[in-house]
Amino acid sequence: MDSERRDTGAEDLRGPEGRGRRNAIRIAGRCGLAATALGPAVLSAALGAPGLATASLAMLGFAGLLAARLRRHSAHPALAAAAEASGTARLETYADRMWELQENEEHFLGLIDALGDVVIHRNRDGRIVYANKVFADMMGQPQGDLIGQRLNDLGVQVGIVPDAAFADGECLSSTDVAIHAPGGTRWFSWIELSVRDVAGGASHRAIARDITARKRAETALISARERAEYASVAKSRFLATVSHEIRTPMNGIMGMAKLLADTNLSAEQKTYVNAVSTSAGALLALIEDLLDFSKIEAGRFEPEPQTMSPRELVESVVELLSSRAFAKGIGLGCHIAPNVPLTITADPGRVRQVLLNLIGNAIKFTETGGVLLTVALQPDERGAMIRFAVADTGAGLRKEDLARIFDEFEQVDSGPTRAHGGAGLGLAISRRIVEALGGSIGVTSDFGLGSEFAFSIPAVDAGPSNERRGLVLDGYRCVIVSRNEVECDAIARTIRAYGGTADVAFSVDQAIELAKRCDALLVDAAMESPDGRLLKRLRQAGFVGSQAITMIAPTDRGMLGDFRANGYASFLARPVRGETLLRMLLSSAASATMAPGQARVGSAAPRRSAARVAGLSILLAEDNEINALLARTALQKAGHRVETVSNGKAAVERVTGSRGNRYDIVLMDLHMPVMDGLEAIALIRRHEEDNEMAAVPIMALSADSQERTRHEVLAHGASGFLTKPLDPDALIHAVEESAA
Repeated sequence: MDSERRDTGAEDLRGPEGRGRRNAIRIAGRCGLAATALGPAVLSAALGAPGLATASLAMLGFAGLLAARLRRHSAHPALAAAAEASGTARLETYADRMWELQENEEHFLGLIDALGDVVIHRNRDGRIVYANKVFADMMGQPQGDLIGQRLNDLGVQVGIVPDAAFADGECLSSTDVAIHAPGGTRWFSWIELSVRDVAGGASHRAIARDITARKRAETALISARERAEYASVAKSRFLATVSHEIRTPMNGIMGMAKLLADTNLSAEQKTYVNAVSTSAGALLALIEDLLDFSKIEAGRFEPEPQTMSPRELVESVVELLSSRAFAKGIGLGCHIAPNVPLTITADPGRVRQVLLNLIGNAIKFTETGGVLLTVALQPDERGAMIRFAVADTGAGLRKEDLARIFDEFEQVDSGPTRAHGGAGLGLAISRRIVEALGGSIGVTSDFGLGSEFAFSIPAVDAGPSNERRGLVLDGYRCVIVSRNEVECDAIARTIRAYGGTADVAFSVDQAIELAKRCDALLVDAAMESPDGRLLKRLRQAGFVGSQAITMIAPTDRGMLGDFRANGYASFLARPVRGETLLRMLLSSAASATMAPGQARVGSAAPRRSAARVAGLSILLAEDNEINALLARTALQKAGHRVETVSNGKAAVERVTGSRGNRYDIVLMDLHMPVMDGLEAIALIRRHEEDNEMAAVPIMALSADSQERTRHEVLAHGASGFLTKPLDPDALIHAVEESAA
């Protein structure tokens, strides 16, 4: 029977009807073979293209079922024909779908390669199950050879995220990875997503973008920054060295010119010496500006805030520049409002520098009249600000000059016939300093009528002010007799600020008209004659009971004896300090109410420093022979004994040696051979501590004017700091003050 059935089946496959069944079986067989051939490839990419794998497996199973069905129904022509038609249609549909999925996969993989990014799929063990062509080309291997390898085997140091990291979901990680490929090392931004499927399996899918160019740029930037920092440090050292090397010979030029001027010289010789001093001062100012500008450009300018007194700072600057103003025959006045705090936190060295620049410029460009500095506390949107305003009666500025006056190397008159010298850096440096201190600076001017340069800085940590004194001069009346309008204005403002009344007279006749009740009469010494004729005339005109006070310039101190003999009870030094003026007026008011036997407070005798001590024993450590000669000569002329050594080691041996020399003060240069000044100061202080000895005053001498250097010197145990070039008078004063 079996043989008969086989024969019958064979007959059914022959003939016209059997041809259709043979074709269906042939198609099914081919589909089965195709699915069988594609099966391993699809399985190898199952995690990368699950849709295509599922379709292929379905085709494989369907082809097998269809072949079995055709065999089963081949004996029945009708059923075979129906099965043939249905199977052919289904096979064609699934075949088309399979090739469509294959095309989509090829298109998708092509897009991945076209992006240029590395795409890698790894299994739980870290073995590669898929790597795109970009990664294969970079590693120089076929894609198929990468399957099953680990990244570490290929020189890519990227580990597997632990399972615990994505136990509750997926985990996204990112890092920068260096891949050492045959073409060279390249950097990639590696982003990897680790997930766990429903069955508990894990996979790690990564995409990496080439950031080699960015890494090279970052490396270049870091290298450039390091070079810039090194260059900045080198420039800072260079500036400090240049400052020292320039100031050292300038110290000799200016100091020796000063000493020479104090000797017996003819009129012609004095003219030459004054020319040397003036030229040296101008050169030193130019050097200071250039060094400061270089520091700022190098980024080495850093404010050093500390507690400072605005009042003391302002008045000391005004006193310092007064001789320059008086030499030109112009006035220099200062008024500080009572609301200005007694102390604030700021960089006193930099504030002083700005004031020196502004006031110095005002004096330079003013030929008649004078310069007035006013200081006041003003509210601002930034908070409480201290405003410093420098007004002059000079030529003023044109509108087109106002916009550029604070730029580098800019001057109002930059032509070859300009009347004033300079590099045009002072205002530019001042602007940068003020801005670094958190303030602002500006100028207002009317051409031909003068200018006002003003800057404001924050009143940080402001202390109490003089407003607590109140109107202490209430009911007190003063008459000021002087031809200098600017100085009179400053004095009058101070008197009125504390409740007093002040009238100004520019001539004797104007003063006589004010001879009503007057408590104090302030007379400019420049208007008085040696025999006191002006005061006598004023007394006769009605100023009988007024306290007579003369205002003298530094050059008029030799006339104090004559003024006292002619009826002046006391004196005020120009430019008049506000605090001194207030104290003088209050003491004169108190003396007016004293009993006849009580002593009067005011004294016309010049107030000598309490530290003035003759015959001090001084040790000078200075390696420069000219500077040593200058300091030794100036101190010996003042009556002091001076011993000199040329290095720090010798200075330490003199102070700590067995001879037991005890000096009243030691002057220590910072830059010396064998042993520098800082080390010498530290050794001296250590010796004093070990032997429980009193500390000898040590004044450090340096041409480095940086505030940082000053702080470092004081931190090493120095008692004070003097900047070269040394002024002989300032040196003597500092020595005597420190020794006291």
